[in-house]
Amino acid sequence: MLDYHLHLWPHEDSSVWYRLDQIAQYCERAASEGVTELALTEHSNRFVDVMSLVGPFWERFGHEATSPVMADYMAFTARNSLDDYVTLAMTAKDEGLPVKIGLEVDYYRDQMDVVSDLLAQYPFDVLIGSVHWLGSWAFDDIDSPIPMAEWTVRDVDQCWADYALAIEELAASNAVDVLAHPDLIKVAGYYATNPGDYWDAMADAAAAADVSVECSSAGWVKPINEQYPAEGFLDRLVARGVTFTTASDAHRLERVGERTGDLAGLLEARGVSTLASYTKRQRTIVPLRSH
Repeated sequence: MLDYHLHLWPHEDSSVWYRLDQIAQYCERAASEGVTELALTEHSNRFVDVMSLVGPFWERFGHEATSPVMADYMAFTARNSLDDYVTLAMTAKDEGLPVKIGLEVDYYRDQMDVVSDLLAQYPFDVLIGSVHWLGSWAFDDIDSPIPMAEWTVRDVDQCWADYALAIEELAASNAVDVLAHPDLIKVAGYYATNPGDYWDAMADAAAAADVSVECSSAGWVKPINEQYPAEGFLDRLVARGVTFTTASDAHRLERVGERTGDLAGLLEARGVSTLASYTKRQRTIVPLRSH
């Protein structure tokens, strides 16, 4: 099994966010869960290099109540060097740890081309793409009252439609190799009236762009209590011949490789017996399970 979605979370010393011993601990934990290959995929918004390039995009939506919340969040997270992060990941590989140099590339509307140009300067193995906000609204910030309140005043079907459009743009940008948690819009438990319409659109976008799609256990610990993607969505992706990666989207050590067997079972039940592995952004196909 693979785990292609791992974040390097801060240690007690908040001035040191990324450390080699943390990566080694992740790898040890992953091995205990039957995971043989990990991708380090910290969020792009944590790096000053990326945020200096895209700028304060939330100011385009200054009338939104969520805009100040987004500004505060970015001020807190965007404090790290992309060079330092990539260097650490390369060191981990040189030390023999089974890691891939990756990044979770956040969606920036109409700016994915410039982000892609920046990331092309680095030796990434895999880039996974995700949509975490619409306008200035971080719709998956389920612990913050202002973003969560938006779910009670917005049209849920329109939220799904906007999210699907964002996924389509992200997939078509050629900026990423994998779509992470592709139906994240459901995270707070709000489902569209006809989700199949949006699943079809997103599955078509993934197939047209020839990107892989992440099958993630992270949704099982969210209010929706469902893996990503939903089974109906997963069926559509399989029918279109889309390739898959697996992931725990782990933000802390104890969740690395979580429920990998359950993910494998979902895929195998649909006739999927292989996964997509990436090196230098080139895809190879590997067995779903290592025996």
